[in-house]
Amino acid sequence: MDYATYIAGLPRVIAGAGTLFRDAEGRLLLVEPNYRDTWILPGGTIESDAGESPRQAARRETAEEIGLDIEPGPLLAVDWVRGKERPPLVSYLYDGGVLDAAQLAAIRLQEEELLSWRLVHWDEARTLVSHQMALRLDAALKALATGRGPAELEDGFPPGGGEGAA
Repeated sequence: MDYATYIAGLPRVIAGAGTLFRDAEGRLLLVEPNYRDTWILPGGTIESDAGESPRQAARRETAEEIGLDIEPGPLLAVDWVRGKERPPLVSYLYDGGVLDAAQLAAIRLQEEELLSWRLVHWDEARTLVSHQMALRLDAALKALATGRGPAELEDGFPPGGGEGAA
């Protein structure tokens, strides 16, 4: 078997990266995409064919989607999400920090994909995002609060526990 055939036979995984931004009141920045019925964080697909890392993708997607070119802070969570009708997804979630008034005023939406943005407290955010995103966000917020490093997740839960455990 030649190398190209070997590579073509390897499993495929979708990889994405997002950034969790907050304001001085602790509210989370969510964006409303025009292609799904739940709110999300700024982020998107990692362009691995172009050699992009998860951290680079989070920064690029944030700049594209909300017009803020901000270096992501620490990794808060990595989630392996099994797909039923698509390949598995690995999602990286970074800390974007606290945005000041000038940064919030500078937000410019990518109109091709996003309808609006808003700042919401966690209790409201969990009702606007998908169940999977709520699990990931909850773990990320706990990692941020404790400073214990990134949460490792499988389908939104720590390995060996929760719904995704075998």
